[in-house]
Amino acid sequence: MFTRAIVRPPSENFADGLTTSVNLGRPDFAMALTQHEAYCRALETCDLRLVRLEADEEYPDATFVEDTAVLTEKAAILTLPGEQSRRGEVGSIEKALAEFYPDITRVGGRSGDTSEKPVETATLDGGDVCEAGEHFFIGVSARTNRSGAEQLARVVGEFGYTSSLVDMRASPRILHLKSGIAYLDDNRLVLIDELAERQEFSEYEHVRITAREEYAANCVRVNEHVLVAAGHPNFEGTLRRLGYRTIAIEMSEFQKMDGGLSCLSLRF
Repeated sequence: MFTRAIVRPPSENFADGLTTSVNLGRPDFAMALTQHEAYCRALETCDLRLVRLEADEEYPDATFVEDTAVLTEKAAILTLPGEQSRRGEVGSIEKALAEFYPDITRVGGRSGDTSEKPVETATLDGGDVCEAGEHFFIGVSARTNRSGAEQLARVVGEFGYTSSLVDMRASPRILHLKSGIAYLDDNRLVLIDELAERQEFSEYEHVRITAREEYAANCVRVNEHVLVAAGHPNFEGTLRRLGYRTIAIEMSEFQKMDGGLSCLSLRF
């Protein structure tokens, strides 16, 4: 059960952030604020107390707080985002987490030996980490490299969790692992078609999502509800038939910046 979530509204220069979704147009700032507030109200409906951080114009992508940390019942783990322009976001998240976690671990930075060959800087985005009960799926992507994924695997292993790496570099259109996967509890995974046949997920019950609605794969189970991006009625209907209570949230302005529902909060 989650009890809290850290959130940060978009800043006025939100549209200057990183995105590959240029065909969707520039986000409307006022609408993004409205959608973010609706998201916050949905979290409160799920009985979460919010830690509301101020917007940060120094970092246009800072509203996507999930990429800065991995939170579990046992540990808070700070990341080193794959994009240099986002690494300054981690400091304020560390300060916010210090109130709730007495010990905070950090992943990322120099990795390997210091011999003749270059040493890789280990990077990790929280959006590449899917916690499935006591197991972590860790994506290796354009943002999270293998060194960062392996560092996280070692850290969570020290806390008693298992993990497996999911190499997605052959699927460049999937920005983060959680762009195409979500864990619903009950040994169920939501999966887009491109990931559904992967051996890593074979021991789970699959909830498949059609290509037409695959943006909705980034849904979030929060206590007794599942948050779903609005405008995907087939997928939402599937969840309801499986017995889940859903809350649909408009996400158009965040989709334009490659963001999804999980990106907008750190839940713990």
